[in-house]
Amino acid sequence: MLRCGTSVGANYRAACRGRSRAEFVAKLGTVEEESDESAYWLEMLVEARIVKIGSVAGLHAEADELTAIMAKSRQTARRKG
Repeated sequence: MLRCGTSVGANYRAACRGRSRAEFVAKLGTVEEESDESAYWLEMLVEARIVKIGSVAGLHAEADELTAIMAKSRQTARRKG
């Protein structure tokens, strides 16, 4: 979980350093995927009863919000390219 969660930030940083709009858009897609994967792993922890929903609800909401933000940002960047 820690690895996929930190991957979101690392990949976003890489996207910001993209050498072209196409590379930026592609890397934003990776950020979107990693954020969604983080939400998935949080769901798996809850379903496996390793953690209670209340202890990760905020993190899950944030992962969902980041996924939506990155999806919209990717669409906007692709349109403007």
